[in-house]
Amino acid sequence: MTQKESVLIVGTGPGLSASLARLCASQGMAVAVAARNSDKLSELCADTGATAYGCNAIDGASVDALFAAVEAAMGVPDLVVYNASARTRGPFVEQDREQVLNALMISCYGGFLVGQAAAQQMLPRGSGSIIFTGASASVKGYPQSASFAMGKFGLRGLAQSMARELHPKGIHIGHFVIDGGISKGPDDPRNDGGEDGLLDPDAIAESYLQLHRQHRGSWAWEVELRPWVEKF
Repeated sequence: MTQKESVLIVGTGPGLSASLARLCASQGMAVAVAARNSDKLSELCADTGATAYGCNAIDGASVDALFAAVEAAMGVPDLVVYNASARTRGPFVEQDREQVLNALMISCYGGFLVGQAAAQQMLPRGSGSIIFTGASASVKGYPQSASFAMGKFGLRGLAQSMARELHPKGIHIGHFVIDGGISKGPDDPRNDGGEDGLLDPDAIAESYLQLHRQHRGSWAWEVELRPWVEKF
């Protein structure tokens, strides 16, 4: 019996991660979702049949335990998505050092830990996809947002380095630059930008799955997504 294709989403919340979990479940994939507080994922799991795991993405032992548990439950994931990030805002000279360190750890170092654990499991099989969620800040540093720029620039560099090393070994690495706000629904106060002023999380999820399923003869390592009305 052929094992179901599977996905592990780390840093799961109610937006993009939830859309991706629903899409993958609708495609017949086994779905695992992870967050620091896994209790918040109960409704999503009820809707999709996903299994929730608690994980501190910046703690190596916690990440290793997550991957061991997921492998035991559904085998080595075919797709792993790192969707966790953090930021602190404010004038550069007033930034709290500990808050900046925390933002860097979650936005970048957690991606390293998750990416490394995923690659370690996938390499013996010679296949699998690892996707990292970036942002406008991955390529543009904004005022009063130094920590987010550092974290997302670092995550992008991680993904590019991994792609150059792991693509020839059969592991597909993807980095998405989400250049614009992601809609939280029809009541999102940012919807004053008009139709398509915000990115649709369901549409983003479709792009993630499309990248995962690309033929290896034509792999992308990075994709930029923005609403058609968003300025470059």
